[in-house]
Amino acid sequence: MSRRPESSGTAGGRQVAALVVMAMALMAVGAAVGPGGVTAAAAPTTEPADLNESVDPGDGTNLTIIQYNDVQTAMADSEAMGTLVGAINDRKAALDNPTLVVGGGDEISPSSLSAVSEWRVPVDVLNVLNPAAEVVGNHDLDYGFEPVSNVSDTSQFPWLVANIRAADGGNVPGTQNYTTVTRDGVKIGILGLVDDAVKPKTAVDFEEEGYEVTDFSNAGSQVAETLEKEENVDVVVALTHTGIPESRELANETDNIDVIVSGDDEVTYGPEVTSGSVIVEAGGEAGHLGEVNVTVSENGVGFTDGRLHDLGEGNWTVNESARSVVEAGFAEQLSRVAGETTQSLDSTSANYADDTGWGRIIGDAFLERTGGDVAVTNAGGIRGNFVIEDGNITYDDVYTSLPFGNTLVTKEMTGRQLLDLLDSQVTPPSDDYGSQPQLQVGGVTYEFLDRPGASSAIGDVYVDGDPVDMDDTYDVTVNSYMAGWDDLAQLPTVDEDYTLYGTAVVNYIEEQGTVSPPEEDRIRRVTRSLEAPSIAAEGEMTTLTYDVPDAVDSINASTFTVMNEDSETVAVADATLSDDRLIVTVETAALESLSASSDAVTVYGHYADTEVDAIRNGHDDSVLSADATLAVEAGPALGPDVSEDHDGDGLAEDVDGDGTVDVTDVRTLLNNRNSPAVQNNVDAFDFDDDGAVDAGDVLALFRSIY
Repeated sequence: MSRRPESSGTAGGRQVAALVVMAMALMAVGAAVGPGGVTAAAAPTTEPADLNESVDPGDGTNLTIIQYNDVQTAMADSEAMGTLVGAINDRKAALDNPTLVVGGGDEISPSSLSAVSEWRVPVDVLNVLNPAAEVVGNHDLDYGFEPVSNVSDTSQFPWLVANIRAADGGNVPGTQNYTTVTRDGVKIGILGLVDDAVKPKTAVDFEEEGYEVTDFSNAGSQVAETLEKEENVDVVVALTHTGIPESRELANETDNIDVIVSGDDEVTYGPEVTSGSVIVEAGGEAGHLGEVNVTVSENGVGFTDGRLHDLGEGNWTVNESARSVVEAGFAEQLSRVAGETTQSLDSTSANYADDTGWGRIIGDAFLERTGGDVAVTNAGGIRGNFVIEDGNITYDDVYTSLPFGNTLVTKEMTGRQLLDLLDSQVTPPSDDYGSQPQLQVGGVTYEFLDRPGASSAIGDVYVDGDPVDMDDTYDVTVNSYMAGWDDLAQLPTVDEDYTLYGTAVVNYIEEQGTVSPPEEDRIRRVTRSLEAPSIAAEGEMTTLTYDVPDAVDSINASTFTVMNEDSETVAVADATLSDDRLIVTVETAALESLSASSDAVTVYGHYADTEVDAIRNGHDDSVLSADATLAVEAGPALGPDVSEDHDGDGLAEDVDGDGTVDVTDVRTLLNNRNSPAVQNNVDAFDFDDDGAVDAGDVLALFRSIY
């Protein structure tokens, strides 16, 4: 299955890289090109063989290239990996001609098995698969450059990448530019390439590590020339972890590459000839297999035919060796139970659209680990496309959802910088999705505007229930992938915690034992905001009246609620729309209680909007927001000697110590429930007898009085 790409705060700089390569080439024309390094950009002196459909298959040797790419999270699926290896072997057995099996990168990460074993179990599986070569993908660098040497030493095949260069011109440790293999007298040269987008899509800091990504077309042409002139190969195959558009660019800008096996964007493509090169890509997640048939003769290399095999269809053999390697790794590492959940947890693309229960747990786990004020993690780092059902949460659940090698980094941000970060990730409304925040958070609540043409995508922002101070600073924990974004990399780093982000969540769940998703709306979608209301109190009820524009066509009264910034919520008694007036009626005591514990109270409700809905193509209901805060006189401050038990039940109903038990005691407990004076005397203030002092005790005290 396909994945959304992780959102990124930076773009590639291919033009700059190309200028660097050209400058280096001018200084080193004529230098040798070998398996270990590209050092020159010498022009070819002979024309390469053309790949064309006019070559008669009977004139030479038929060669079949079988390819896969972007296995990623399927590496922890024993059935998927058994089928992938079995299908490769099935196709090899069905063919009368020689075959070449190659991979397009992103095989060892991300997966739940890579998270707990790093590269070890995935490499064991690849050794069973037995490719002729693999290109290094961005996620194959998730554990850094140096571990690639260990990957290479353990792999029974070479890892290739020709255009990631160290400052001294060397390769990434454990990799080489190319390899050659011979199949039934046909000598095949295989090279590996990436594009500049590899940098923002992995946890490695290329600049800090002293590596650059050079122009892939330039490097590809150089290595292909070396393969033809010095290695005397008959066929040149490029493994390109770049995506199809860049693979087509490579075909258009070079004339000595016969077959391009692509990866990275996880699409099913081809096989198709572009400018004399056959390009193929087999989707991802072990769902497809690509097959290209060429004819090799003294007349050149010709494209015969090709196809993509859907591994979800047909009667493929399941390779027991591959399946058993995955199962053994799973049994050893991932079957352990971390804890339990009382509700299902969503690890699907829903994490792009809104905050989820799982996202809130992740945010809370980050803050528990680092002690930061705010946690922010990108939705693209939450994978798996599955739901953790209520009950046991296993290591496999967590690491399948959070499979990357990301750690935790805490940045110092001003309130303005925090708002800008939230704003930068909100997508414009679209026909497919509407507007999406693309984040999960902890410690912060905010509104995002799902409205075309809004000057800012972010509305009100609150940190720990208080309005964000644009000039104040906050400790904001993000994953290390996000910390490398351009806008964040330059900010001061408060702390770096090298615990994997998945491990931080596992530890949090193990400490909690049983988790329940916080009942909060941390990210609140809004399509239209209303001006402040007129307020009228009548007995026990308060009426809030708002002016609404003509575009507000109708409301869904049953959806209207009032919520403060701690996500404490009360239902409205009534909501009506009449003569461009929205009239909302709320119980006064409940509204006062919400207002006393938060700087802002907001009414939210679903409605139909004749302007916005048409532009948004009817994606979800539109949502109104409007201020509903009451001016509430604060009760007396909580003092140290307030444990007066008027009715002898062991509880201190006279919270403010004024000799009476009334509504000011409710307000005082609400405002001070987290204070040391209360938390250090739980027995006196635990009115609902649950072992803790929280909002439930405020409600219990209120009910006992009234």
